Amino acid sequence: MELRQLRYFAAVAAHGSFNRAARELHLTQPAVSRQVQNLEEELGTALLRRTNNTIALTAAGERFYEEARDLLTRADQAVRRVRAQADSATLRVSYVASFIAGVLPRAIQRFQATSPRVRLEFFESTPQEIGRRARRGELDVVILPQGLEACLPEFQWTELRRLSPVLVMPRDHPLAKLAAIDPAALRERPLHGLGQADYPEYAQRLRAILKPFGVKPRLASQSADGIATLFATLEASEGLTVLNDSILDTLPAALVGRPFSPALAPTVVVLGMPAVAPNIHAETFARLLHEEARSTPTAPV
Repeated sequence: MELRQLRYFAAVAAHGSFNRAARELHLTQPAVSRQVQNLEEELGTALLRRTNNTIALTAAGERFYEEARDLLTRADQAVRRVRAQADSATLRVSYVASFIAGVLPRAIQRFQATSPRVRLEFFESTPQEIGRRARRGELDVVILPQGLEACLPEFQWTELRRLSPVLVMPRDHPLAKLAAIDPAALRERPLHGLGQADYPEYAQRLRAILKPFGVKPRLASQSADGIATLFATLEASEGLTVLNDSILDTLPAALVGRPFSPALAPTVVVLGMPAVAPNIHAETFARLLHEEARSTPTAPV
């Protein structure tokens, strides 16, 4: 039994005529008649008494008409509630900009094309602030480096992408003449890094990826509160920093990035959503992010 069959039968019962019901439904009279007959066959009983000039409900038809009107009313109410919810739906996404570069704009465009009524709210922030907001229940999708997801056990996680570490420096730095950087070249060289307060994982990860090459990083400063500040520090000090290759297409003209050879361990970026009662639109947005991440090539050095 289909909902449309109930609508056709209810229209015929209300008007007492297949022709008037067909006009109301913007259908042909034979189409309406056929669907009502199919409904009667499925129920195994006649709902209408048909004569040459009149149509009347049978006793079974009277009872079924009452039930059908109730079902149709509830169905219409459910549709209105869902549409109202969609009109006011919001999806809240937080991320570290360097981890999602090149992926987010296209995912947004595709999501808005399929879900135009959903309002997207984005929060570009530090991993620490993302964690705090998520624990307060203020986020529906979060994007973090692997290792920090342990602070949000109530979220379910999937790997989004892998990013390769690169050495970023001014264009006139001696190491910029090289096509690739031997990790051993960083031994005893001062490095600049992201601030300890907002990015406590930065120094720990830097030590971990350089340790296999016998290099203990020497951080000359670790006070930058974000990528833009770090870039400015490098330009002013002729300094070096290790970041992920996703930032290469956002480098200012005065800076360049070079890959490492042998390569350093990649940064694994993970995407999380609440495991219990997730936002109904989060899964769609996450799927689009994964698709864009798979199709996004690494920026050239």
